[in-house]
Amino acid sequence: MKPIEQSFSVTYAYKLYFTQGLFDLENELFYTILKTYKGRGKVKLLFVIDDGVARHHAPLTNEIKAYCKQFQETLEFAGCLEIIGGEQCKVDTTGINQVLTAINDLHIDRHSFVIAIGGGALIDMVGYAAAIAHRGVKLIRIPTTVLSQNDASVGVKNSINSFEKKNFLGTFAPPYAIINDSDFLKTLEQRDWIAGVAEAIKVALIKDKTFFEYLEDNAEKLHARNMEVMDYVIYKCAEMHMHHIAQGGDPFENGSSRPLDFGHWAAHKLEQMTNYKLRHGEAVAKGMALDVTYAHTQGLISDQDLERILKVMQQLGFDLHIPVTTEKEIKELLNGLQEFQEHLGGELCITLIKGIGLKHDVNVIDTEQMKTAIGILYKRYAINTMS
Repeated sequence: MKPIEQSFSVTYAYKLYFTQGLFDLENELFYTILKTYKGRGKVKLLFVIDDGVARHHAPLTNEIKAYCKQFQETLEFAGCLEIIGGEQCKVDTTGINQVLTAINDLHIDRHSFVIAIGGGALIDMVGYAAAIAHRGVKLIRIPTTVLSQNDASVGVKNSINSFEKKNFLGTFAPPYAIINDSDFLKTLEQRDWIAGVAEAIKVALIKDKTFFEYLEDNAEKLHARNMEVMDYVIYKCAEMHMHHIAQGGDPFENGSSRPLDFGHWAAHKLEQMTNYKLRHGEAVAKGMALDVTYAHTQGLISDQDLERILKVMQQLGFDLHIPVTTEKEIKELLNGLQEFQEHLGGELCITLIKGIGLKHDVNVIDTEQMKTAIGILYKRYAINTMS
């Protein structure tokens, strides 16, 4: 018998919205987004909120309830669940079990919505729970950190950590919508404000020299929490991420190249080695510093470009010290290369740069030269770290 062959294509579409005061009663954006789903009738909503967001925005739950009541012809408030946020919610199973239990107990079905409000880790975890419940419950992401607004929430991936590996379990499931409310950024700790800028540096280095120059010119303003500059950085960074997903030819990562993970092979391993005491953005900054230093040892970038990149990250407030000292720790960090390859499958493909704004993929890493790069950064920044 001849094999039966079938093919089909599915078009995915979602929007990223920008606003302030999302749940103010006079702000109809959230209501309008949900109204367009059915056109008429009620939509059941389960809100899952990062506990840190709930603490810093104490009226939030009551505001959500009042908002749903005002637009009750469309919005059916099913419940509000507070979850411990941060990377820990992706490490243990407590959070995902809480979300899945709420989806079951509150009868959230495939035409209901889970609304995730929090940082990138919580949104990753809640998105994974929504994707596996009923083979897919509708999801709206409301990111509340710089990193989640400009990077973590704008893509199509959801995940949790398992087997001591970052993002080992996950899905590709686009959200129904993403809503960035800049008011949430005002209560961020300084390290969280800065950490998210690492992803902006990343896309600038691999895609857009002009954007890097903007970051370079405005590094001090960003460090000083200039909201106008940050709003632009988030918008530009998110736009570039979403364009890559749509136009890069591999939105579900079937290949081995993943340029948007520039600096991430080391970042993921450093997060795990520090028991996630490092923020993701902080680890990405270290990972990029390592990879540009390695690129310099390989003759890919000039002394001037290396110094410009490291200087900008320092001006923003990043600690670029690589926290490995022993041969055992260096070996463990370098194991991140193999884990990165296993995560993608196929041959090893690491994105470097051959100039600011020019990505350069390599399939082989000279581990001895990478050790040299680790040593260079360690010597350069160890004094500042110890002082």
